[in-house]
Amino acid sequence: QMGGSDQWGNITAGTDLIRRVKGARAWGVVWPLMTTASGVKFGKTEAGTVWLDPERTSPFRFYQFWLNTDDADAVRWLKAFTLFDRSRVEELETALATEPAGRAAQRALAEDVTRRVHGEDGLARARKATDVLFGGTLEGLGAAEIADIFADVPAADVPRTHLSGEGRPILDLLAETGVTPSKGEARRAVEGGGIYVNGVRVDGIERSVTLDDTIEGRFLVLRRGKKNHHLVRVVG
Repeated sequence: QMGGSDQWGNITAGTDLIRRVKGARAWGVVWPLMTTASGVKFGKTEAGTVWLDPERTSPFRFYQFWLNTDDADAVRWLKAFTLFDRSRVEELETALATEPAGRAAQRALAEDVTRRVHGEDGLARARKATDVLFGGTLEGLGAAEIADIFADVPAADVPRTHLSGEGRPILDLLAETGVTPSKGEARRAVEGGGIYVNGVRVDGIERSVTLDDTIEGRFLVLRRGKKNHHLVRVVG
């Protein structure tokens, strides 16, 4: 039997049982656990676990997991999880030490592991989704991807009837969904050029949002400023 070093007791109990019951020899093999610098292990019982199966962990969330690697773990994980040669790892280690804000080591780690698990297409879509979080266009993304990317941002439900016909005035929609605390604040935000619907800047307070603006009839993404996203779920 093979397993992590924390399973040593279980494995040796098994080999002892086989010896006593069957009179046969059995072997156990263990290896050191992969842990973070703080001692948290990789494992399916841990919070934030990533899976190779895209049905369990999407390529986007898989990529984000590696991209968010702590500086203290980055070099060790480059050695453990990538196929980079020594010179490449040393180059990234130097970059991490001299320009940690650039996160070159984490980007290289995320790109290499995601590419080998999910292919070039999976990596491309993961990078596209990451760009969206920092103000990139939503063009080409489907409803399932939108739901995944914005799973952790504030969200609000809006009845489909509110967006039917002439739709909902943008000032009303911003206040109703909590993007702004009031219509007055919504007006100031729009006039200041800081409101976006699906990545496109709202150019006037007279703008209305209709079902035609939705992504597959299911979602709208409202953004205030560069990073304050709100997901609108169309219901009913």
